[in-house]
Amino acid sequence: MKDLVELEARADEVAARLKLMGNPARLLILCQLAEGEQSVGALLSRLNLSQSALSQHLAKLRAAGLVATRRDGLVIHYRIADAKTLQVMQALYETFCAPDNA
Repeated sequence: MKDLVELEARADEVAARLKLMGNPARLLILCQLAEGEQSVGALLSRLNLSQSALSQHLAKLRAAGLVATRRDGLVIHYRIADAKTLQVMQALYETFCAPDNA
């Protein structure tokens, strides 16, 4: 069993990540990225955000390590950075973001 100090540290880390993910705009961004890597332009066309707002949210997600980037010439592509975040977002996506098939 993990020691309490280690569990508290992990709980703080997870709570900080969930707080970032809990912002509605960032949650929508992450739901889009749960489908796979997307360019800034693709995200802009799918979300009701200004370019500056999208950039600010992506910067926060990137600084926290939730998303990673890949540059292709002038185009920047974003993706969910790690498997644990992707698992959480896939569960949320299936529950709340995916279109109903009914």
